[in-house]
Amino acid sequence: MTASGARRSRPARLTGAVVTGLRRTLTIALLSALVPAVAALLVVAALLCAPVSLATHGPWRPVRITCFALLYLLVDLAGVVAAAGLWARRLPEGRAGAQRRAADAFAVLERLLRVLRRAGERVFRLRLEVTPPVPGGTGAVAAPLLVFARHAGTGDSFLLLQTLLGRAGLRPHTVLKRVLRADPALDVLVGRVPHCFLPSWRGRSEDAIGDLAAGLGPGDALVLFPEGGNFTPRRRRRAIASLRRRGAPGRASRAERMHHVLPPRDAGALAAIAAAPTADVVFVAHTGLDAIHSVRTAWSRLPLRDSVRAHWWRIPAGRVPQGDDARSEWLLAQWARVDRWTARHAGPDAIHA
Repeated sequence: MTASGARRSRPARLTGAVVTGLRRTLTIALLSALVPAVAALLVVAALLCAPVSLATHGPWRPVRITCFALLYLLVDLAGVVAAAGLWARRLPEGRAGAQRRAADAFAVLERLLRVLRRAGERVFRLRLEVTPPVPGGTGAVAAPLLVFARHAGTGDSFLLLQTLLGRAGLRPHTVLKRVLRADPALDVLVGRVPHCFLPSWRGRSEDAIGDLAAGLGPGDALVLFPEGGNFTPRRRRRAIASLRRRGAPGRASRAERMHHVLPPRDAGALAAIAAAPTADVVFVAHTGLDAIHSVRTAWSRLPLRDSVRAHWWRIPAGRVPQGDDARSEWLLAQWARVDRWTARHAGPDAIHA
């Protein structure tokens, strides 16, 4: 870097630090104010709900939802406190210190997500069935992985991350929407591990994903949701119309035959594959949480009636096609497989086209 470039980058770094500090101050203050407010709301919900639920043996739905909201806020607050403790620790500079900081942050994230999962099991009767069984233990999966997952339903990304951290012993390098920086614990802890928030403020999003994938090593997994957002029939129609406008009628026709997924936006996935040519690719299909996609459906379909079912398959790096065009067709074919599995296992409440 030239001297002038260094002079330009220092103000940029300073501005970024100021923006980050202000954002975290505001979100932590809001979190601190929400905890007593939601606690009071829980008491009110319990008092109002008790007569009807006791008389009708009802599901105590308002109490369950408010209780989980309070638990989430408390876990988030605990994450902020834990992150402050990690920040206060004196660790050596350089590669060893960075690795230790990331390992500590991953450990905190896994504990927080495990608490939320157990809370979901008790409050919402969450049950997860994964086929085939996930290899367990640190070091069980030696090669770097690219994990491409279906995105449908509230909380599916958190459940996937907890499974990768807790069951598989992997270190997820996650691609997240920038709006999630409004969650203070997630903002602080993810900032200490390899990550990528989109849209990127430093060039194209696929370049940011490629840079993240290039840093993968043994035991690391880049986690990407190629659909770009939660599945809804409206988003599916818009995505298919966009393919037709861009002069891809063949891909649009194939996307129309898939009723439970959005056509994948392959720029990010192709960038990840190109940047990590030795990484195996894992595809994840799931159903069960896709019944919960709005406030209305959360109100009517919680607690969960059926198990959340997930299925994954792994493709060795040597079997991934060469060239972007071939890889794009291959990715679409794999996504059709995700759609077929989902169609076979989705419950009657699952949203679909």
